[in-house]
This record gives sequence, C-alpha cells and structure tokens, in this order.
Amino acid sequence: MNTAVAPKESKATMIDSSPLLDDPQALRERAESDGYLFFKQLLPKEDVHAVRRDLLAVVEKHGWRGPGQNAEGGVIDLDALNQVPEEEMRLDIGVSIAAYKDAQKVESVHRLPQHPRLLALYEKLFQSEVLVHARHIVRMITGHRSMVPTPPHQDFPLIQGTSKTWTAWIPLGDCPRTMGGLTVLRGTHKLGYVPIQPSKGAGSIAAQTCPWETDWVEVEYEAGDVLTFPSFTIHKGLRCQQKEMIRLSLDVRYQPADEPIEEGSLNPHTELSWEEIYAGWQRDDLKYYWRKHEVELIPRDEKYLQPSRRIC
Repeated sequence: MNTAVAPKESKATMIDSSPLLDDPQALRERAESDGYLFFKQLLPKEDVHAVRRDLLAVVEKHGWRGPGQNAEGGVIDLDALNQVPEEEMRLDIGVSIAAYKDAQKVESVHRLPQHPRLLALYEKLFQSEVLVHARHIVRMITGHRSMVPTPPHQDFPLIQGTSKTWTAWIPLGDCPRTMGGLTVLRGTHKLGYVPIQPSKGAGSIAAQTCPWETDWVEVEYEAGDVLTFPSFTIHKGLRCQQKEMIRLSLDVRYQPADEPIEEGSLNPHTELSWEEIYAGWQRDDLKYYWRKHEVELIPRDEKYLQPSRRIC
C-alpha cells in the first residue's frame, strides 16, 4: 500500500524588491531567480484610492453597497447582490455583466496602468520601450453565492503573444490574506508552458502542478503595493474569508513594444467598443494610445487552451 504523503505547502512572505529599483541589473536578476517582484508602496496611495472610489460608485449605482460608509468603504449588501441570477453574473469578475460594463467605462481604470512609476519599472526590466496592453481586467471579487477562488494558473495560455509579457496585480485598497489576495508559486516561470485542465474560477483553467511544487509566497497587501510576474509564473487567488467585503484589484499586462502581441490584448475586456468606453471620458490623451507603436499582431493559438496530460 502506498502511504506516501504529499509535501506540505510552504507559505513564505514575498520579498520587497523596492530597494532594487535603483539597481536595474539586480532587479532583473531577482526576477529571473524568483519569477515575481513585489513592491511596497510603488504607487501613491491617493492615485489608487481614486480608482477605488470610482469603482465603488459603480457598485453603489447597482445597489450592492452597504449603507453608512464613506466613499472608500467596501462593505457589500450581500443579500442584495445574491438576488442577481448566476446567468447575469461575470463570475470571473464578481459582479453582474451590466455592472462590469460600467466599470470598464471608468477612465481612471485605464489611466492608472499608465502611471510613470509603472512605466519606469518595466523599462528597467525590459531594457526597451514598453507597450501597455489595452485589455485591463477589473476584479471586483464579492461573496456572491456562485463565486469560487481563482485556481492556480499561468497567464500565458490566456494572454499568449510574447512570453516576455508581465502581469501587474494592483490591489485597489488594503488587501490582507483574509480578503483573498494573490499568491505566487515561486520559480515556476522556469517551467515554460504547463499543460492545463478545466477548472472553475477566473480563466476557467488550472495549471497541472506537480506534488513537489509547494513554494508559495504571500503577503499582506496595502493600497499602493504592486505584485508583478512573467506570464509563465503560476499563481492563484486565496479564498476570501470576509464575504461581506468587496476585493477590488486590477490585472494589467506589459511587454516590450517591439515584441508581438496577441490581437485580443488590444480589445476591451467586455462586450463594448472602445467608442462606448471612451464616451464619457474627460481627456483624450490615452484614447487608442497603442497606435503610436508599430504593433505586430498575431492570432490566438487555441492549442494552449486544450487540456492535456502533464507528466511529473
């Protein structure tokens, strides 16, 4: 009888790479070693809180925000939210389809990813001009009865394009472990593409991890913190233990401007046109910003989204 016990997952704390921001070579070496970079207070808190307020106004509009809060309070009226039928929900996001369309129209959602501090970071990592993907994902994770945590996965099957693409995960407010922040499986970027299997949760796929892959790193996030990692790094969402709170965050992708990009990465992350998204904006400077680059578009390759067996 086989009595082998699977190794227990370690839960180390992420290393703050802020001290390396003035040493690009050391920054790139740590990225190559660990497959992630975490920065305390990379972004000004007020810039992050501004986006938070704008998104909570969308939640308020749809009637799911608890009473008696200031503009940054994230307590949800869960009874009201659970009245939304599952078929009307964006379960990869956490709110209804209609609310998510409103969230994608928020100008600050598209402006924060262009922050000079973020662009400066990726210029150091890539040693080249930076292209910001236009398809920003706004996670508005709630305790809706149909929600499940994001499974362990790589971003590459969903993003494709160049393997040099990096994801920035930006919490829009304080996000302790109990609110279900992101955790990273350190070093897994060195595996390359990992076969997938169907799964519930955002993305609807899971990477087939092996028993010895247990080196997960976590942190207590605060507004202004940024986690970033290449598209082969395996990561997942922790289970939210505060069902009455909404967890707001952005998924933003960055790549060298001279690398190919999958054509869908320049489309909105919703069933809206850019004209509909831009309709209420106060400024025009970021509209169709990617057109200033000579972008090489490549089609989506469905083979990366086909389940297959992984041999450990």
